[in-house]
Amino acid sequence: MSLELTRRLGRTGVRISPLTLGTMNFGRWAEEPESIEIIHAAVDAGITVIDTADAYGSGRSEEIVGKALASASVPREDLFLATKFHGQIGDNPQHAGNSRRWIVQAVEDSLRRLGTDYLDLYQAHRPDPHTDLLETLVTLDGLVRSGKIRYYGTSTFPAHQLVEAHWLAEKHGLIAPHTEQLPYSILVRGVEREVFPVVEKYGVGVISYGPLAAGWLSGKYRIGVEQPVSQRADLIPGRFDIALERNERKLRAADALATLAEENGLSLVDLAVAFALNHPAVSSVIIGPRTPEHFEAYLKAATVQLDDAILDRIDEIVDPGTQFLERDTGQHTPSLQPAALRRGHAVVGAPAANRH
Repeated sequence: MSLELTRRLGRTGVRISPLTLGTMNFGRWAEEPESIEIIHAAVDAGITVIDTADAYGSGRSEEIVGKALASASVPREDLFLATKFHGQIGDNPQHAGNSRRWIVQAVEDSLRRLGTDYLDLYQAHRPDPHTDLLETLVTLDGLVRSGKIRYYGTSTFPAHQLVEAHWLAEKHGLIAPHTEQLPYSILVRGVEREVFPVVEKYGVGVISYGPLAAGWLSGKYRIGVEQPVSQRADLIPGRFDIALERNERKLRAADALATLAEENGLSLVDLAVAFALNHPAVSSVIIGPRTPEHFEAYLKAATVQLDDAILDRIDEIVDPGTQFLERDTGQHTPSLQPAALRRGHAVVGAPAANRH
């Protein structure tokens, strides 16, 4: 099976595949030979976008991607290679963030690991509350103009920061962000409220991730079924423990969606991936297979078309704009931290007179 459909990436005019191969698992939960096999299979199947990040295995994922693309059946110039900066690399806390000082070093490191002299897309993996946004934009604008990167984007930026980025770019004569990478699935619909209207207004291409909601839409989470075992659930138990009250609504929704898929002759993976691809703001959906079998299931799902009746039924099960857990947004929101909520607690380090 191969993909034939292509979509435009926002206002760039670039045509990309509806699926993007995400490589977070490579070098961590998938060994190098298997990872390279999956990358080659993806390229052979018509996937043109490969997305990685320097923080994935502290560069290990980028190294594997570089090796795979060097022996791929498709020339480098026919692929759309994306990576990210922000996460700390190694033990040095200065090797992180969105400052000019780090970005100019991080991009060279990524180019070296990936074995290429340019990136199609360079993304700020997360907002950096400690760095002026204008500094980040000026630096990325310079990388585009120098030819080291073709386009740049953001990831999990809230709507107000996306608006600010475009306002700053216009005010200072800079190239504005071209893309936003964010989590989007039937169980993670918060971006429908504000982020999607903003990106559509500015012509920003969305590359969404997590169509299976971190495994909740894999078909394994069902009412009356024993808690699924996974490495991710072991790392973040509060996000997956079906015994917790805050996860009960999500479990009921996942079960109802699985039933809906079965009634229409689909797998839940089919339903979930097709749903994410259906939104007009989404240019491409990131898939993160750990095995060739996972990859084939994703590839099949990308060909599924959902009619209005199914989409309406999905909206009945999970209301548009629903966000079950804040953790599902992929964001670390400073304004939601206890010290910022004006609860009357003492702020560590504050003078006694100010503790009220």
